[in-house]
Amino acid sequence: MAKVRLHQIARRFSAVAAVENISFEVPDGEFWVLVGPSGCGKSTILRMVAGLDFPTSGEIYIADQNVNDRPARDRDVAMVFQNYALYPHMTVAENLAFGLKMRRVEAAKVQQRVATVAEALELSHLLARKPKQLSGGQQQRVALGRAIARQPQVFLLDEPLSNLDAQLRDDTRVELKRLHQQVGITTLYVTHDQTEAMTLADRIVVLSQGRIQQIGTPQQIYQTPANRMVATFLGNPAMNLLHATYQNGMFHLKDRSIPCPPRLQTALNSTQNQTVDIGIRPEFIQVEPDLSEGTLSVTVEVVEPLGRETLIRAFLTSEPSQTLNLVTQGNLSPAPGERLAIRPDLEQAIAFDTRTGDRLL
Repeated sequence: MAKVRLHQIARRFSAVAAVENISFEVPDGEFWVLVGPSGCGKSTILRMVAGLDFPTSGEIYIADQNVNDRPARDRDVAMVFQNYALYPHMTVAENLAFGLKMRRVEAAKVQQRVATVAEALELSHLLARKPKQLSGGQQQRVALGRAIARQPQVFLLDEPLSNLDAQLRDDTRVELKRLHQQVGITTLYVTHDQTEAMTLADRIVVLSQGRIQQIGTPQQIYQTPANRMVATFLGNPAMNLLHATYQNGMFHLKDRSIPCPPRLQTALNSTQNQTVDIGIRPEFIQVEPDLSEGTLSVTVEVVEPLGRETLIRAFLTSEPSQTLNLVTQGNLSPAPGERLAIRPDLEQAIAFDTRTGDRLL
C-alpha cells in the first residue's frame, strides 16, 4: 500500500487542455473517487497514474517515488477497466493467476492466493469456467479479483460498474466497499455516477473542464458545496436554484418576497439589489395546504411515484423558466398542471454568486 500524490499535473492535446494544474494527495489506504461530467479529465488522470498516458507537466508520486518516467509495469498498480479485459481463452482461475505468474510468483503461493481471492469474491465454484460462461457481474468480480490477487500498492478503477444492470451494480458496489474495508489498498475510482461517489468514497474529487472544483468527504461536498457546479452535480434529485434579488433581509422573486434567514444576511449584505442564486435541496422543501407568508406557488409538471416517496418536477407559477424538484411522501400524487403551495426551509439554503457561481460565505 502507498499514498498517491499529484503535483501540478497538466495534460494537453495540441491546444486542448484535458487536465489543468491538478494537485491532490491520497493517503495510504484511503478510497478516493474522481467524479464529474463527461470530458472533465477524470479518466485521463487515472491513466496518467497508471502509466498508460503521461503528463505534459507536473509530477506523479507513488509511495514518495516519482514515477513520471516509469512504464506502467514498474508502477505496482492494478487497473480495472469498464470492459473487464478478461482473457477469453483462460479459465477464471487462470485469469486470477495471470498477474502473479507474470511476476514469477512461485506456484504454491499463486494457488493459495487465487483460492483466497476466489473465496472472498464468491468465485470458488466458478474457477473452471471461461469468461463467456459467466454473467456480467461474475466477469466483473473476476476482473476485480485479478487486481486484488496481485496485491498492488494502488488500485485504479475506471467506471468498473457501468456495464452492469441496476440491481447488480448496487450489489457489486456493496461488495467493493466490503473488499476495501478488508484489504485497505489505496484506491482511485473514476465514475460519473454520484451514488457510487457518495457511498464508496472516503473523499471525493469533483472535476469540471479539467480543473478541481472541490475535494472533501461526501457529507462536506453535499452539505457545503464550493460552487454552483458542485451543488447541482451531486445530489439526486439535483439541488434547486431560485434566482432572486436580495434587498434588506428579503429575497424578492417575480411576485413573492420571502425572508432571508439571519445566517445568510451577513454574506449577502454586499449584494444589495443584486440577483443571487438560492440553492436548496429537494428534501428541504415542504408542501403546504395553502399559500401563506414564506410560501411559493408552483405548478406540477411531472410526477414520478417511487413507492415510499414521490418525486415531483414543477415550475414557479409566476415564472415558468424556474423549475424545482420536490421529494414528497409516497401518498402524495398531484396531477400535472395542479398548483401546490411550497415552503422552502431557507435555514438550509446556500447562496451562490450568480456571475461566478461561487458560494457566498
